Amino acid sequence: MKILFACGGTGGHINPAIAVANYIKNLYPHAEILFAGNPSGMEARLVPKAGFDFAPIEVMGFERYICMRNIKHNIKAVKCLLTCGKRAKTIISQFSPDVAVGTGGYVSAPILKTAHDMGIKTVAHEQNAYPGVSNKLNFKFADKILLAVEEAKKYLPDGCEYIITGNPVREEIIMADRESARNKLGVGNRKCILTFGGSLGAGKVNEAVADIIKWHSNRDDIYHIHATGKKGYDGFFKLLEDKHINYKNDHTEIREYINDMAECMAAADLVISRSGAISLSEIQAAGKASILIPSPNVAENHQYHNAKVMADRNAAYLIEEKDLTNESIIKATEEILENPAIMKKLGKNASDMAYLDANKRISDNILELIENK
Repeated sequence: MKILFACGGTGGHINPAIAVANYIKNLYPHAEILFAGNPSGMEARLVPKAGFDFAPIEVMGFERYICMRNIKHNIKAVKCLLTCGKRAKTIISQFSPDVAVGTGGYVSAPILKTAHDMGIKTVAHEQNAYPGVSNKLNFKFADKILLAVEEAKKYLPDGCEYIITGNPVREEIIMADRESARNKLGVGNRKCILTFGGSLGAGKVNEAVADIIKWHSNRDDIYHIHATGKKGYDGFFKLLEDKHINYKNDHTEIREYINDMAECMAAADLVISRSGAISLSEIQAAGKASILIPSPNVAENHQYHNAKVMADRNAAYLIEEKDLTNESIIKATEEILENPAIMKKLGKNASDMAYLDANKRISDNILELIENK
């Protein structure tokens, strides 16, 4: 059994593929798995770290805003476009996969198209509520089209079979125990807020969190864990000091990054974050109330669509960045924390959206194509 995965660009495309690959490898230890991705992308680091072989193929997207820097970028993107088909064919010919799986990112399109042209079965999986450009291309020649949420169908052509699988969620998120996590983190009986803006951080989210810390700085009944992101760590402390906000207490924990997300998520009563597809799947799997602040700086504004799906099901509060103020974030935070019924309802509705068996659903569809070759 040989499976070729193509993914890249962001962790939201890469980590689901790694999760499924691990699931299949656990079922079939002798399965051969290869990943194709950009040699300069984060996939070149994450895939080998996960223990899988990696085949480089250089693919770049085009920048729409015209400036000298982007013109140079687009010239290079054209060169990649002219050579990536040949490189894709070489990778596929040498590996000879039974099926090719694309989970998004520019690299997935040439791999899946070439595999399709060579008579190899293909699977495309979309993590977001609004399908990305690459997957819209992939869907044209995919033998199986897998979607994380039902709502993605309305942005896709009729007449195709769309299979709802959810997004893969780490096992430790699903299995984490609330009480043991709260004891380990020192939360105790306090209400716990978990806030983060992504691995690199988000200035607007950090500013909003500073207002939240100021709001609860003198309250002993709230424990707050915040991850600033790599770029925002030093600047966040300066922001707090400039605003004369008391953060040096036993109930405010400020980190650069959250390495123990399973425990932090389990301990939390309220999560405030961006709305990347995988983060939302983890919030759903953990059954947490949340306030979502979509990043407006992502392709097709897909984070807004992700958050809107949850907000429409009364599973989260949605605050667009343009509406993010001191008043709006404090009002939403206070409303949820001070009303157990609201908190419970949001968490229950989020939990109802979870696909805890997404790895199995996705893997079953991949394996079905191999069995029916």
